[in-house]
Amino acid sequence: MDYRTLGRTGLKVSEIGYGAWGIGGKQWLGGRDGESLAALRRAIALGLNLIDTALAYGDGHSERLTGQVVRESGQKVYIATKIPPKNRVWPAKSSTPISEVFPYDYCISSTEESLRNLGVETIDLQQLHVWNNEFTPSEEWRRAAEDLKRSGKIRYFGISISEHEPASALDAMRTGLIDTVQVIYNIFDQTPEEELFPLALEQNIGVLARVPLDEGGLTGKLTMETKFPEGDFREFYFRGERKSQVAGRVGLLEAELAASQHFEPLAETALRFCLSHPAVSSVIPGMRTVRNAEANCFVSDKGGLSPDILGLLKRHAWNRNFYN
Repeated sequence: MDYRTLGRTGLKVSEIGYGAWGIGGKQWLGGRDGESLAALRRAIALGLNLIDTALAYGDGHSERLTGQVVRESGQKVYIATKIPPKNRVWPAKSSTPISEVFPYDYCISSTEESLRNLGVETIDLQQLHVWNNEFTPSEEWRRAAEDLKRSGKIRYFGISISEHEPASALDAMRTGLIDTVQVIYNIFDQTPEEELFPLALEQNIGVLARVPLDEGGLTGKLTMETKFPEGDFREFYFRGERKSQVAGRVGLLEAELAASQHFEPLAETALRFCLSHPAVSSVIPGMRTVRNAEANCFVSDKGGLSPDILGLLKRHAWNRNFYN
């Protein structure tokens, strides 16, 4: 496992982090706690030292599993979590005032709840789980970030940017209060490269690349016959003709890679694509099994992709939003 500096925090974090949404037990179904714990432990044994969870993942269940494993490990594992919007609306809407989304007292109490779930005294990285540029001037979130740091309840503060809207965080990044940003970045959504990544490098802000496998679309395993448990988030995400659209795009992508003599599992290429950009501090795929934890962690040893392959992948950017 290789490590990178998480922006101005100075923390040395593993290139592959653990995205813990899938182990929450509510939005992603079919997982089992025992298997999730085994995957977390195996990832840490392989050198992973960053876990990204959230209070909203299974109403704290993901945080509790994360805290259990981190405390048992006896190693320094950095925990990032998130304050959910008080109105529980994803993504944030510009018409909704921040007083209904991230009021000061709520930010404090949510952080305290996460501390109890995790069983730790300090959260390494606290993040706002949605964002809208209209929130930037508000004193609510600014005062909460400063007071949470001053009290020792958190070390660093960041924003998890709403779906496919990297430009919405640019003004917040210029305030000097944001230590990290978390953003969707993958072969299909390359928009963070346009403005967000250059600004992150300029401001020395750490970047966590989320959804590197497009919720499973870039694993190369999605077909029209793929079935998800009823009520699973992916049933919504890949509804209607979307599975067919993704499978078609992925088929063309894999054919071009093969013609270029690039032979490896598509999931590996997708993770290496993210790691090829110098602004990315860590990539945080979900991994609920030991097998996937091993496969993802080993990608770090392979390094970035060649300029030729990156050029090929640039042509497969796809402007769409399956979260709507």
